[in-house]
Amino acid sequence: MKPIWIVDDDESIRWVLEKALARENLATKSFANARDAIAALEFDTPQVLVSDIRMPGASGLDLLQTVKRRFPGLPVIIITAFSDLDSAVAAFQGGAFEYLAKPFDIDKAVELIRRALDESLRETSVESGPSETPEILGQAAAMQEVFRAIGRLSQSNVTVLITGESGTGKELVARALHKHSPRAQQPFIALNTAAIPKDLLESELFGHERGAFTGAQTSRRGRFEQAENGTLFLDEIGDMPFDLQTRLLRVLSDGHFYRVGGHQPLKANVRVITATHQNLEQRVRDGLFREDLYHRLNVIRLRLPSLRERREDIPILVRHFLVQSARQLGVEAKRMSEATVQFLTGLDLPGNVRQLENLCNWITVMAPGQSVEVKDLPPELTQGHEGGAAPPAAPLATAPEAAGAHAPAGGVVFDAAASGNGTPPGWLGLLELQAAAMLAGGQQEVMAVLGRQFESALIKTALRHTHGRKNDAAVRLGIGRNTITRKIAELGIDGAKDD
Repeated sequence: MKPIWIVDDDESIRWVLEKALARENLATKSFANARDAIAALEFDTPQVLVSDIRMPGASGLDLLQTVKRRFPGLPVIIITAFSDLDSAVAAFQGGAFEYLAKPFDIDKAVELIRRALDESLRETSVESGPSETPEILGQAAAMQEVFRAIGRLSQSNVTVLITGESGTGKELVARALHKHSPRAQQPFIALNTAAIPKDLLESELFGHERGAFTGAQTSRRGRFEQAENGTLFLDEIGDMPFDLQTRLLRVLSDGHFYRVGGHQPLKANVRVITATHQNLEQRVRDGLFREDLYHRLNVIRLRLPSLRERREDIPILVRHFLVQSARQLGVEAKRMSEATVQFLTGLDLPGNVRQLENLCNWITVMAPGQSVEVKDLPPELTQGHEGGAAPPAAPLATAPEAAGAHAPAGGVVFDAAASGNGTPPGWLGLLELQAAAMLAGGQQEVMAVLGRQFESALIKTALRHTHGRKNDAAVRLGIGRNTITRKIAELGIDGAKDD
């Protein structure tokens, strides 16, 4: 994490803030004037900037304007005397995160800096994303069609709709489209519209102004602003609430939007890529998706193949995921016998590549030896196939059978897959694998054991997020203070403190 910069010509203020932040284990860097801070921005940036408003030479407002022009996501806290409140309001309108009125309470100042720090870290994690596009592996003919489509679209800013079953790698393809586009050096911002509660999704997309709703203590940039000049990837677009579809259509139509509670139109220069596992044509017919938005999004359609249609890729995917999982855990990579690879190749894995990746993670942790045999696989995969005989491969869907394989009106389709149903992705898939392994091994009280682990993981994560403040963690988790205190004691969690 980068240091917090303190800019003030009053040495005593710099000293007090430095000592208070040091007690919180936060690094600082101080400047006696705005001119030196502006010069330092040529070589480095802070995580949060705290600046006095009145200083000899360049003022805090000058510094604020420079920062907001070059680093719009960097939170700036302005320090002002009561007589300067008009200037503070002007600073706030100019993009300041918040202001501190002198004389200020040092604990309140640290709390405010903590809030700005949380916002800065959130913005950093969203905007930076993975430094390299994760590898897309595949030798099957269907995957070669996908690669060719990415190549054809490499120099285009056209809107792309990616379809395919859950777990086929739609976000990886979106990242590849961004990486090979003219916007590659700009942000790639991803948002799963199905994972955000309806009441928060509008703010996530378009940002909000201070006081726009209860709890909106500061203004915040939305994903459209974060993706400026880059790419915005909206996953599971078919699940977007109907009223928000109207706002999205307006942005795609004229390139302008408003923050929640805002009155100043903002212009968006963003390439939008969307994805869904659903049949959007059917959702349009059912009145669940706007037809005009559908046509806006369905300019180029890129359909991804299911794993059933690229079984020949399973061996190279297995090797890749076993090495990747071992590297993450710091252990030696396990090897899969030829018989086991053949067995997996014959299976229908409805969760597709994501399910195969989860399976390799499970094998890395749970398989007893370095060489993995069929008997070492999770029992739900081997039941009914004793002796290691692979099940017969399911027939591949023909073109007429592939859901939506025809080219819908108004869109160009790169058809490489059929759509269908998926299994729980990510941690839910791992949870199912873990539960199945415990049940197969005769483990008792499985729900109680996994429940304690689940609660412990949630509380520990919340405490890290709130820097150990348990009352704040309770609020973020939506539980009572007495409840989190009791759970911390029951689960033996260390590092919590009263707010």
